[in-house]
Amino acid sequence: MDSDASQPDASQPKSSQPDSSPTPESPTPAAPRTEARPSTPATQWSAPAADEAGGAPGSGPGSDKVSRVVRHAPVSPATAQVFGRPSGVAGSFAPGAAVPDRPAPAVGPPDPVLAEAFGRPDGSDETLQRDPLATYGTPDEPAPPADPWRDPESPATLARPAVAESAPANPSAPGPKLGIREVLLGRRIAWHALAALAVIALLIGVVGGLMGRFTAEVAAPLNSNTVELSTQGDDNGDAPRSSVARVAQAVEKSVVAVDVRLSNGSATGSGFVIDRNGYILTNNHVISLAASDRTAKLEVVFSDRNRVPARIVGRDPKTDVAVLKVDNVDNLTVAQLGDSNDLQIGEEVVAFGSPLGLDRTVTSGIVSALRRAVPLRPDSESDTDAVIDAIQTDAAINPGNSGGPLVDAQAKVVGINTAGLVPGGGSIGLGFAIPIGEAVPIAQALIRDGKVNHPQIGVNASDVRNDRVLGAQIRNVVGGGPAAQAGLRENDVIVSFNGRTIESADELTVAVRTAKIGEPVKFTYWRDGRTFEGTMTPASD
Repeated sequence: MDSDASQPDASQPKSSQPDSSPTPESPTPAAPRTEARPSTPATQWSAPAADEAGGAPGSGPGSDKVSRVVRHAPVSPATAQVFGRPSGVAGSFAPGAAVPDRPAPAVGPPDPVLAEAFGRPDGSDETLQRDPLATYGTPDEPAPPADPWRDPESPATLARPAVAESAPANPSAPGPKLGIREVLLGRRIAWHALAALAVIALLIGVVGGLMGRFTAEVAAPLNSNTVELSTQGDDNGDAPRSSVARVAQAVEKSVVAVDVRLSNGSATGSGFVIDRNGYILTNNHVISLAASDRTAKLEVVFSDRNRVPARIVGRDPKTDVAVLKVDNVDNLTVAQLGDSNDLQIGEEVVAFGSPLGLDRTVTSGIVSALRRAVPLRPDSESDTDAVIDAIQTDAAINPGNSGGPLVDAQAKVVGINTAGLVPGGGSIGLGFAIPIGEAVPIAQALIRDGKVNHPQIGVNASDVRNDRVLGAQIRNVVGGGPAAQAGLRENDVIVSFNGRTIESADELTVAVRTAKIGEPVKFTYWRDGRTFEGTMTPASD
């Protein structure tokens, strides 16, 4: 070994060399590794050659090679002593030497219960995995020979056929031929039995044919020259045989059809005679076209088909009432006027008119309701703008019935047929008529003056329906009018007028129209959650 290998470089710091002999308490410590610090101020360090006892890889006897350059700080002797590689160790791990102070694992005997449950039986060479279907203690049967048909690897061999071939049997001698009895009946039957069956079938056919012929001959023919039909009349002659027939006979001659014809259209309605001088009562919307067009031709047609020109005496669009007059007509039948205030719900009534142009039509029903506020709005054919206090009936009222009389069971007129709900083009049992008690004063005013004055209170109202109040809410008040003089203001809600409960603006209109001009009426109104009562006097419009 070279002398410079055992002596450190003069520039290296001196360090103590620990004893390299192993001790029982700790593994063999590694020799401290020293590094030479260069004389120049550089960061590169070279590793010295190791001694003969424990040289590092790349060093050894007679080796003076310079080891690789490292770029880290020098390791202190204490760190090298603790973490350094022991002498004589060239690899990364120490050789497998026994360490006396390290406890070795000891395998003890298994638990007797577990050994009995999971241990291998004495004298057995089986594994712990046993066949659950195996039978222990009995010898196994020898395996059956392999089936060459189920083994794809078996070689081709010659074997006996699966089914033994039998020797062909000798042909039998031909037997007797089958007859009709064997073919049809499957067994032998005597010929006389077959003959008896044939005779019976023949007799049944003959008897059936004779019976069919006999029944066909004795059946009555469909046509006959001896039948004579006759009708029997009633001994009462033309006397009415029902209450409706009695009313129809009493009223039909007083009912007329109203016919309006223009150059570009026409209108039809109904009416009835109310005076012998030729005055006829009808609806305003029936003759509105004739009133607005002087070239229109207005005629009335009586029950005997006599067509007579008519003139307009007066009309009232606010109540839908109009009066016509015919001249030079003799022997007029005047309708008897009743009292609509005496009507009862459920009372029988009869409606007359010319629905859809079908004159002299009669329908019957009952009074369904009274004092029904029904609005009538203007349209292209009528200027009627009214709210009527109607009689509701289920007697059919269709277009053309308007103006005709609604008659009670005593053949007295109690209303003027005015409107009907016909959403599908026909009556659905909801017809409305103006009470005759309200129409008569208007008709008298039209005959006397040609115009009508209506009561009014000087307000415009609309419906209000909420959880606080129900009635007619005032939208504006005419200054100095009856309502203003009574202290009513905008947004007040009238809930009662002249003894009539008000639940809508239409009902208020009807209540005011039925009042009398100049006569005070009581009313109730609601304001800011409180109810008040007052009195006002309707004025003329």
